[in-house]
Amino acid sequence: MSNKLKQEEMETLRELIKDIDTAMLTTATEEGLVSRPMKTQDVEFNGDLWFFTKKDTDKYEEILHDQDVNVAYAGDSYVSVRGRAEIVEDIEKKKEFWNKGHEKIMQTSYDDPEVVLIKVNAEAAEYWDSGNFTKKIAFFYKRMTGQDSESADINETIELDK
Repeated sequence: MSNKLKQEEMETLRELIKDIDTAMLTTATEEGLVSRPMKTQDVEFNGDLWFFTKKDTDKYEEILHDQDVNVAYAGDSYVSVRGRAEIVEDIEKKKEFWNKGHEKIMQTSYDDPEVVLIKVNAEAAEYWDSGNFTKKIAFFYKRMTGQDSESADINETIELDK
């Protein structure tokens, strides 16, 4: 994949998720998959997604055990990002993303050693561009009439080999 194409795909994803504050982060447990809402920290998507959490949470333990995750966004369009998560304890990075809202919600400060960042390195993404009304109508019409809806180009899968 060329760098230009990769950059265009990153820009498409950035545009699709930039106004969606809350994502659903899915992790794996011994019982199965678990999803929970998370506030995305870095809206300038460059292939990495960032979230705050604390060490005393299930998601922290789940990521330590299995780094494969999925992040889903729903807004005017729908985006599903598959990637590998890592725990980041870098105090400068935490300070960069921290704001007064986090302080109220987490009831602590960024320099609390229990506060960590989850960095999701995106590997692939699939999106459904529902912002285009004509494409939506064509997609649903083809689905309802039993035709092949793939030709309506309402969704696309992107491999994000960085």
